[in-house]
Amino acid sequence: MIKKYIENANFEDTGFSYTLSLISGKHKMVILYCLMEYETVRFNELKRYLKNISDKTLSSNLKELEAARLIIRTEYPQIPPKVEYSLSERGKSLMTVLDQLCIWGENNRDDSHLSV
Repeated sequence: MIKKYIENANFEDTGFSYTLSLISGKHKMVILYCLMEYETVRFNELKRYLKNISDKTLSSNLKELEAARLIIRTEYPQIPPKVEYSLSERGKSLMTVLDQLCIWGENNRDDSHLSV
């Protein structure tokens, strides 16, 4: 009985799969967390926050998050150009989930793997 259910199940049809498709990858959740923490952030500030990320990778991640309507890109017509990123209302609604991940991590962290 359970076997038939599993054979007919399609993970890609789940809300979990959809959410992962929006935030999966090495940097997207960190970008969202940074925007939650600091609200409005410029490209170079994000780059410093993430440390080891190329301009191309950061730009690509930001474009994907913007296309998913999780962040807002605001461009100011000035010289030099100024662009800021912030969470959209849709992105803010995801912060409860990310916050719970943080809480779980703090409560379940095993620091023994950090010592050499």
